[in-house]
Amino acid sequence: MTFSKTVLIIEDETDTAEMLAEMMRLSDYSSLHAYTAQQALTLLTNHKPDLILLDIILPDFSGLELLRKIRQIPQFEDSPVIIITGNSQPLDIQNGYISGASAYLTKPVAFWELKETIDSLMK
Repeated sequence: MTFSKTVLIIEDETDTAEMLAEMMRLSDYSSLHAYTAQQALTLLTNHKPDLILLDIILPDFSGLELLRKIRQIPQFEDSPVIIITGNSQPLDIQNGYISGASAYLTKPVAFWELKETIDSLMK
């Protein structure tokens, strides 16, 4: 199977990361995975994913802080970044968009919702 696009999954919960990777496989996307913000930054220096799925709660530093760092890297300033988190308060969502999110989805995320969001951002 040939994948046309690559998605970087930044998620510290193994089960969630595996579920997201399977969703990507079913959507014909390959995926890379980082469990920490620092791993994600390392992967970004070695790869250029077409889209990023980002959890806000990470073990080393906040996903929002990571998103702001990603937006400062010239090749990623316009890359689609979808926040996927359990944080669903209006202020959380607002902060996500202020930090540079392209979309904000709350867990548990439905396959169709994630696929529609990714497809619309990949156009």
